[in-house]
Order: sequence, then C-alpha cells, then structure tokens
Amino acid sequence: MAILIKPIVTEKMTKITDKSSEARKKKDGSAPVNTTYGFYVDTNANKIQIKQAVEAKFGVTVESVNTINYAGKVKSRYTKRGLQVGKKSAYKKAYVTLKDGETIDFYANIN
Repeated sequence: MAILIKPIVTEKMTKITDKSSEARKKKDGSAPVNTTYGFYVDTNANKIQIKQAVEAKFGVTVESVNTINYAGKVKSRYTKRGLQVGKKSAYKKAYVTLKDGETIDFYANIN
C-alpha cells in the first residue's frame, strides 16, 4: 500500500509553502524554517504512517502532520442525452511541516 500518492504542486500550495517560510524566518536573517508541504495520501493512512513515509522517502525530519478528508461529491450536467450523473472520488490531503531549515525538492529527479 502506497501511503503517499503524489505531492500537491499548485499555486495555492506554493503560496502556503512560501508563506510558512517567510513567517517563520529567524531574526538573524538565516535560512527559512518550518516549511509546509502538501501531499495526496491514502484515505486509510494515519498521521504516524504519513510521517514515517515522508521521512523515509525524502530523508527529512517531520515536525507535524495535519490531515483533511474530502468526501466524494455527486456531479450532474445536462446534455443532449439528458441528465448525466456521476461522482467524484473521495480523497485525503496531508499538510506536512518539516523541522527547522529542511526542504523537499520535488524537481530533483527531472532530467
């Protein structure tokens, strides 16, 4: 069972990551601390499993994990064939806060 499905790389998540870095900068102007990253995770995973998976995969120290469950929603639209009804899948997000000065580079393996 893969706990980490994929990282969240959107404009909104980038703003959250940058905001957490800037808000917690040390007074002496050194490197930013406590950076937050987002991941889509398995719906059955708990915070301890998510923490262990991030630490094992990226080699960083996780300070905290916050999770959010999103329920699947029913979507419908009107077409020539009538009302089409479907459902979006349920998913779970995890916001992972790293220890002082540690970062994750999602683009390191791109050639």
